[in-house]
Amino acid sequence: MDDFEKKIDDALANPQNQGEMADADSVGTVGSPDCGDMMRMWLKFSEKDGKKIIDRASFQAFGCQTAIAVASIATQLLKGKTAEEARHLSAQDLAGDLGTLPPMKIHCGQLVEGALRNALDSDSTPSPSNKPKNTLIGDIHSAKPKIIKIVPLETSDDQA
Repeated sequence: MDDFEKKIDDALANPQNQGEMADADSVGTVGSPDCGDMMRMWLKFSEKDGKKIIDRASFQAFGCQTAIAVASIATQLLKGKTAEEARHLSAQDLAGDLGTLPPMKIHCGQLVEGALRNALDSDSTPSPSNKPKNTLIGDIHSAKPKIIKIVPLETSDDQA
């Protein structure tokens, strides 16, 4: 097992700040059409020395292990940062101790960065009236039923 995989396993063994935050000040959601991953990030702000800082951050994800590990690390890195400081963090910055993400996993960091930026740009404060939609699973359950058409794929003799 290489060092990157070990760091992912370590982050997944004890994920930090996973789950919805009922008293969040801001919520951001993003999905990746490339891999089907979805992520939601909650931010809670407080005031320190006259500045609005991120007091807590949490996340909920439907995605690969790397996206979950990056989100776990990112929520820890965000504590104490102002919104402006957080806005300038790149996907690679948010990966923290994981180090450089492999090319096939760069989108995982971008997913976390997207959820963070969406939360920072959002004025949506969760309330009891929208709580069921405040979770990814709530969004899925509240979605209007859609008709799905199944189209069989044609296979050639080479693919069979």
